[in-house]
Amino acid sequence: MIRLCDETDFGFGWIREEFLRRTSHALVAEGRVWLVDPVDEDGVEETVRAAGDPAGVIQLLDRHARDCASLAERLGVPHHVVPRMPVPGAPFEWRVVRDGRGWREVALWWPEHAVLVCGDALGTVGYFVTRDERLGVHPLLRPMPPRATFEGLTPRHVLCGHGEGVHVEATAALEEALATARRRLPRVVASVATRRRV
Repeated sequence: MIRLCDETDFGFGWIREEFLRRTSHALVAEGRVWLVDPVDEDGVEETVRAAGDPAGVIQLLDRHARDCASLAERLGVPHHVVPRMPVPGAPFEWRVVRDGRGWREVALWWPEHAVLVCGDALGTVGYFVTRDERLGVHPLLRPMPPRATFEGLTPRHVLCGHGEGVHVEATAALEEALATARRRLPRVVASVATRRRV
């Protein structure tokens, strides 16, 4: 089961209601729709086609395969896996989050709308955040948060691969998440443990 989220004038998202709260996004630029880390479900293709002409499927994390390949094939568009170079026709830039064995990830930056999209680096669901955080760094990245990745960005919107996005004071939420990532790690671990007991 899915529900819509992150509905804006430049696109929308949908969340599969499950523990991982996997979130997918469709970004609409000049009548063309770019899917980011999509999870397929009944009605997704129809909703995407209603928003514009499918342009491509973008996979931000190497292990975030989700339904990227099958949707790209069905829609007849390219499947871009962890892109580093400009994607033809796409108005996006790429910021490297990690580039190592077992974890290759880029973040999508859309300057025109000041939109930042992350696969796993940032999230808003329970296992990413403490109870008083709006946005959190992935627990495994908290010891060495990827501050350089986001340096100089002032997003109005932060969209995540897990959970709903941040649309109010997004830059402040991003800065706080990065600045406090390491010292709040014990609180995240404790928060996750508490949620599992409930």
